[in-house]
Amino acid sequence: MLVGIIADTHDCLPMIRRAVRALNRESVELILHAGDFVAPFALRAMNDFNADVVGVFGNNDGDRALLAKTAAETGQVDIRGDVAEFEAGGLTFGLLHGSNAGPHICLLEGGTLDVLVTGHTHRPLIGRYGRTLAINPGEACGYLSGIATAVLLDTERKETRLIRL
Repeated sequence: MLVGIIADTHDCLPMIRRAVRALNRESVELILHAGDFVAPFALRAMNDFNADVVGVFGNNDGDRALLAKTAAETGQVDIRGDVAEFEAGGLTFGLLHGSNAGPHICLLEGGTLDVLVTGHTHRPLIGRYGRTLAINPGEACGYLSGIATAVLLDTERKETRLIRL
């Protein structure tokens, strides 16, 4: 399974559209969003993804009730609260924004995850902590670094590729 991973879209519609085009071109089968959608209109822009989106809230997601309602209305984005654990492509995933270090550390040290996806820092980072592959795709918005990025994860090979949007 090919998984597309993004975070920190921060309402930047031009970059969300670029992410949609890039991940659709790669034929990803699932998209993970590690938080900071920010406003509901950003979720509507994600309706053009050719794959379902699983996401979590970030520290800049203000009106969470309205975001959850909009996500449910679109049917494309499934926001699972602050932290999500699930299986996809034969791997066990953890997904959280990363603004609170407590859950991040617990998930890493628990040693039960194959992959932990975070956001928040706006800097891409791919590495290992024990058996867990840790992935931060950087910022999809490009606001802080001027470089918008995403990560592709091949779950069968457990290989990643950082892409520019």
